[in-house]
Parts: sequence; C-alpha cells; structure tokens
Amino acid sequence: MKRRTFVNKTPLAIFAALAMTRCKYEVKYGPNDFGVQLWTVRDAMSKNPIETLKAIKEIGYTDIENAGYNEGLFYGMEISEFKSVLKDLGLKMRSGHVPLGWNTPEAKRTMAANFEAVCEDHVKLGVDYIVCPWFSADNKLDNYKRLAELMNVCGEMAKQHGLTFAYHNHDFEFRSIDGEVPYDILLNETDKALVDFELDLYWIKKGGADWKYYFKNHAGRFSLWHVKDMDDTEEAFFTEVGNGIIDWEPIFLKKEESGMKHFYLEQDDCRNYPPLESIKIGFNYIDEMKLAKLTIG
Repeated sequence: MKRRTFVNKTPLAIFAALAMTRCKYEVKYGPNDFGVQLWTVRDAMSKNPIETLKAIKEIGYTDIENAGYNEGLFYGMEISEFKSVLKDLGLKMRSGHVPLGWNTPEAKRTMAANFEAVCEDHVKLGVDYIVCPWFSADNKLDNYKRLAELMNVCGEMAKQHGLTFAYHNHDFEFRSIDGEVPYDILLNETDKALVDFELDLYWIKKGGADWKYYFKNHAGRFSLWHVKDMDDTEEAFFTEVGNGIIDWEPIFLKKEESGMKHFYLEQDDCRNYPPLESIKIGFNYIDEMKLAKLTIG
C-alpha cells in the first residue's frame, strides 16, 4: 500500500450528494464482519466518496479502513461530517491509517507531530485502531530502531485515549540487513502491551517470510490483517482475493493464535477489473468460503 495522503476539499458538494442519496441501513456488527481498505478505491473516493461508500455497503461490507486522513480531515470532511456520512450509510470505521510524518515535517498531525491530536480526532470518530501504514524502505537498522521507539511512544499515547496502535508492513521489512530482519526489530523492540501489528498477508509472502513462523513466535500480536491475493505470474502481482495463489483457509484457521480481531480486504492495484468489482469478487469469495467464521479446531 504505497500511498500519499489525499483529500477531497468539497464538503458542501459531499453533503449535497448525501442529501440526494440519503438512506438508512440497518447496522449490525458482529465478530464475523469484515472490512475493506479504502486505498483500493482511492480514485473513486477522491471523486465521489459518498457514492463510493454507498457502493461498498451495497456489496456487503460493514467495516472500512481509512486511507484519507490529513490534518484532522477525513477525505476532506470535518470529523462530524464524515461520522454522519458513515452513520447514514450504515458503515463502521474500526481502523484508520495515519501518516508517519518523518518526510513531511511541515505536517501538523502525524505520528511524529502532535500525535495526541491525531488520537483525539480518531476518538471523536469512534475508531479503535490507529495504524502506521508506511515506512520508506530503508537499509539502516538504526532507523528501524528509531521507528520502534516512536511506535512505543505512539502506542502509549493511543492507549491513554482508549485506542490501539499498530504497524502495517510491506515486503522490505523482511529483507535481512547485516544479518538482522527489520520486521523482527520492530516486533522485539516494541512493547507488546502498547504496539500491535497489521499483517499484510500479500507483502509477507512477497518478502519471502512465513506467516506461520510469526504467528507461532509472536502469538497474539497481529490483531489486524490485510487480506490481499497474489497472481500466479513471475511478477507476483496483486489480484482479486480468491483468484490468486495464497491458500487462505490454513491462515484463517490460525486467526486465534495470531490474535486477529478484524481484517480488511485490499488490492493495491487492479488490472483485471475496476476496483469496486475487484473488492466485490473478494467479498463474495470470503463470504462463500465462510473464512471469517473459521476458528482453530
């Protein structure tokens, strides 16, 4: 999920659209509900967020994970506005990605700058998890140790606000540097009482690591997953969940060992179908296979 924060700065247009499409949904959230990462539909969200969220709800999703937080706004909307949109559409946002901020020192609400305000924004929206989505690929172990220190600080502040802080991986964290694996540094040098992990199951495979090893040796730390599939090509590109080579059932059978509480379907780039169609294919696969209901034994 290589991303840059974007916003839609037209709240009046947003609420005009909401007034035209306003409808009340029965809201039911249970342990087997699952969500979608909005990075997958980022272009549609930037053009027409309400219609996009409505389409997501109509597919069957009840939960979304944000990828458009910037300086206190969510997709260009004030917190109260965005919260109202979600309520009217019958959607919940349990988790949100927030910028790290090291490469944008001018930003005023990031992990590195005024993280307390970031926490307050997410509490107002009713979010449970704040996630660091991206750390620029780095070949210096000291920077991963520095990141672990910041994650502990953010984890402590998030906990004080009733939130859980987590880190989302890509593939480069699993590539050894001077005999050490950066992802292991992040796991070992963060306090498990303060920092959780959102395991991206495509990127761990792309990075050549084994999810079984991490579930066993760091049981309970992966409260969030990204469910993302890989095509059967030399490029090992993204594909619709259920159309790729990742065997999902064994992974879901270990969800309790991993500590998974919620998972989000995601597809970084969609070549075969438009993004909304891609996430519909994935939703139908997970729903038909009843993967969300699988437990150990």
